[in-house]
Amino acid sequence: MVQAAWKRKSVVWLAGVRRSGKTFLCRSLPDVEFLDCELPRVRRMLEDPETFWESRAGRRVVLDEIHRLADPSQVLKIAADHFPSVRVLATGSSTLAATAKFRDTLTGRKAVVWLTPMTIKDGADFGQTDLPHRLLRGGLPPHFMAGDWPEREYQEWMDAYWARDIQELFRLEKRAVFMKFTDMLLTSSGGIFEATRFARACEANRGTITNYLATLETTFAAHVLRPYHGRKAEEIIHAPKVFMFDTGFVCAFRGWTTLRPEDVGGLWEHLVLNEMHARWQMREVRYWRDKRGNEVDFILAPRGRPPIAIECKSRPEAFEPAAMARFRVLHPGGKNYVICPHLKAAYIKRYKDLEVEFLPLEALFARVGNPL
Repeated sequence: MVQAAWKRKSVVWLAGVRRSGKTFLCRSLPDVEFLDCELPRVRRMLEDPETFWESRAGRRVVLDEIHRLADPSQVLKIAADHFPSVRVLATGSSTLAATAKFRDTLTGRKAVVWLTPMTIKDGADFGQTDLPHRLLRGGLPPHFMAGDWPEREYQEWMDAYWARDIQELFRLEKRAVFMKFTDMLLTSSGGIFEATRFARACEANRGTITNYLATLETTFAAHVLRPYHGRKAEEIIHAPKVFMFDTGFVCAFRGWTTLRPEDVGGLWEHLVLNEMHARWQMREVRYWRDKRGNEVDFILAPRGRPPIAIECKSRPEAFEPAAMARFRVLHPGGKNYVICPHLKAAYIKRYKDLEVEFLPLEALFARVGNPL
């Protein structure tokens, strides 16, 4: 993926949460010079970007933890504009627009690769194909591969996330309020977000909570799904749903060390979202809900085509067609899919005027192609 991005742009931004494997991926690339910007000698080397890039013409350079530099966007802009023969890979937990430190977001000058938590295929590459294991441990490689239940490691990750990603990049105060808000999101992950309810529980104002959610989204720790709508009177048009980034953290902060059958459905929905993010490298996934409580898990809205409706079910027999049928009354013409983890082959089923295709997850990507 990085190699393909380098064919499009000379500067590639590798985004993803802490410990998702960014540094490992960078070190595994062939013929690269790996530079850790946390080291003072590396920061000194980059104080004169023009001389630095001139000496590396035609080479591949990784700048890990680039936000440690005094002016990281200037370093990348000079490389992109004046030394196009250099291939640069810069890593960070957030987007380039995250903080004032990045004075230029390099619009048009960079490609972005998003390293999500592990996909199902990644798990197979590690020799682990057990779905409950992936749902319970999550997709960060150290947690996924741990021999014992890594409860302490989840909390240590949260502590490092606050200290290294939040305080250094955003200078937020009130650690206790931020961590309580994050804990609440983890325990309610996948649900409707009501800022007022969280503000009241965290003893903070609505603006603070909204800012905290934006910070979590910017650092890829939370995914905010806005409602899809056609401005029909019966549709929800404002209330988003919030999914936290990893099923392992959701389980850990809910106190789950084993999974009951009723736990799997919601976690499967999280994992399908992760797979879509990883495969399509985009966040433009929505959901649909009306004021009667009918809801469809995910909506894709390809430009110039009818919306695609996606439901996630741990078992095909758990699917109830009423909500999807109502969605199609308001938004006719698109494909309807139900994604189930243990299906071996796709099949189609009709519910009166509603046609639904039940799919294994991998088949979804073959059916949809590029949803942008």
